[in-house]
Amino acid sequence: MTILQVIWFILIAVLWTGYLVLEGFGVGAGMVMPMVAKTDRERTQVQKTFGPVWDGNEVWLLTAGGATFAAFPEWYATMFSGMYLALFLILFCLIVRICAIEWRTKVSSAAWRGRWDSWQSIVAWLVPILFGVAFANLVQGMNIAVTQFNTPGEAVAGAADLSKHVHNFTSQGAPLGSVFLSLLTPYTIAGGVMLALVFATQGLAFLALRTTGEVQNRAKNLLGKFAIADTVLVAIAALWGQFLYASQAMAWIPLIIAALAFIVTVMMALRGSEWGTLLAHSVGIAGCVAWIFTAMAPNAMKSSIKPEFSLTIWDASSSQSTLAIMLVIALVVVPIVLGYTYWSYTRMPLKVTLEELDENPGLPWDKIRQGASFLAES
Repeated sequence: MTILQVIWFILIAVLWTGYLVLEGFGVGAGMVMPMVAKTDRERTQVQKTFGPVWDGNEVWLLTAGGATFAAFPEWYATMFSGMYLALFLILFCLIVRICAIEWRTKVSSAAWRGRWDSWQSIVAWLVPILFGVAFANLVQGMNIAVTQFNTPGEAVAGAADLSKHVHNFTSQGAPLGSVFLSLLTPYTIAGGVMLALVFATQGLAFLALRTTGEVQNRAKNLLGKFAIADTVLVAIAALWGQFLYASQAMAWIPLIIAALAFIVTVMMALRGSEWGTLLAHSVGIAGCVAWIFTAMAPNAMKSSIKPEFSLTIWDASSSQSTLAIMLVIALVVVPIVLGYTYWSYTRMPLKVTLEELDENPGLPWDKIRQGASFLAES
């Protein structure tokens, strides 16, 4: 591996960390909304905590995907060839969630808002579960083989020549011959449940900090329980992966950092420290991402069929000149993303109260039927 390949591998990990930390509390707040918000106005209060910044949070996901495509095109192509259905489901859930956030206030009807809130909570649970399954597959390894260009289902017998061969998913040994079902194993399912709990805890920590009244009280009451549960499940999933699947002994370093951060999270939650809980839990998420990328290195995608079939960072990489040009662009773009994220959060009030909310936002049905503009009063 060259220094540029290592830099880009680390940069992609940083971008994923930004997304999981920021959208973790946005999606997480939607996940726990039925538990902490019992009325229409309380659900609106929850929505106001992350509604103004969801689009900025999604920039981190887009940037991580774009960076992977530019720096490691073979990784991007191989991942989409076998995980296409899973990634499509994630995209579908994100679209439904965005529609729920943006459309709930377009009609002045509590029933209308309630339906969209229900949809948002449902897909909010699916998003981290699907992402968790995907990340766990990167650690565990997948049904990847080196195949001929014209016969993608047949693995090559001898040494691979990447000018003539390509890394591809294969149905070899997959349940019912399905590549999609091969992604679902006890470990990957545990990874999905683990990330769902991490997102829910991040959401509760965020709501405890950003809300007031009954919503804040309920969030604080649940936060300690969720923090303990997600710490235990993270420990199980991480140790499981470290002992059975990790390629690098140095993966213990981020694993220990993450463990300490989650323990501090539990302590801060039980003491009622709002900022302390959110910051410690965010460090724990960063440690988990660092562990995932360290555990899978030097592979971008590990093969569970034969180690020789694994897609390494070297094989997946763009040319050195492309990596150098993209690094210059990243040095411009990433600070802009960081600056926009900081600016957008500092523009919001720290606390969202019930008193500042509109009683019944949106247009009445009769005006909508008459063709009134949604933008006129929204």
